[in-house]
Amino acid sequence: MKTIMKTVVLTLALAFSYSVQAQKFPDLDKSPMDAATYPGSYKISKKDIKVVYSRPQLNGRDVAKLVPNDEVWRTGANEAAEITFYKPVTFGDTKVKPGTYTLFTIPGEKEWTVILSSDINVWGAYTYKQDQDVVRLKVPVSTSKDILEAFSIVFEESAAGAIMHMGWGSFRVKVPFTF
Repeated sequence: MKTIMKTVVLTLALAFSYSVQAQKFPDLDKSPMDAATYPGSYKISKKDIKVVYSRPQLNGRDVAKLVPNDEVWRTGANEAAEITFYKPVTFGDTKVKPGTYTLFTIPGEKEWTVILSSDINVWGAYTYKQDQDVVRLKVPVSTSKDILEAFSIVFEESAAGAIMHMGWGSFRVKVPFTF
């Protein structure tokens, strides 16, 4: 009886281990997740700001149709972008406490509204609620001759803190943060 029981247990263990090893992993996401940090050097482990976002691709499409003016945008694809501050920052004239916020934007022809929302862990902008806004800042939008196929965010140092650059297609937006 003990031998039969051992055989059954061993057979079940092998069956379960086979199914784990046979796990099928999905293909790469069409809008892969990425992160941008300040400071941006991988050699500096202590960061001041980190943005986690997905990077939609143009694939022959027009940014204006993908991200219509005057509509709240998740600032990327898939889940709404999230920005984390590891120390207090000033965003416009508003002091913002360390923590994680959702980064929404409202594109416009001449300026964009950049929004930090306390409503985190959300998909898209479908459930956006203005009463969850921590702060809003209007920033000018410019264009470039260089076309960015994938939506991109990078940081650079400024005299007072950092500037977050967002770009896709030919549009460019600069968002200042002071420390």
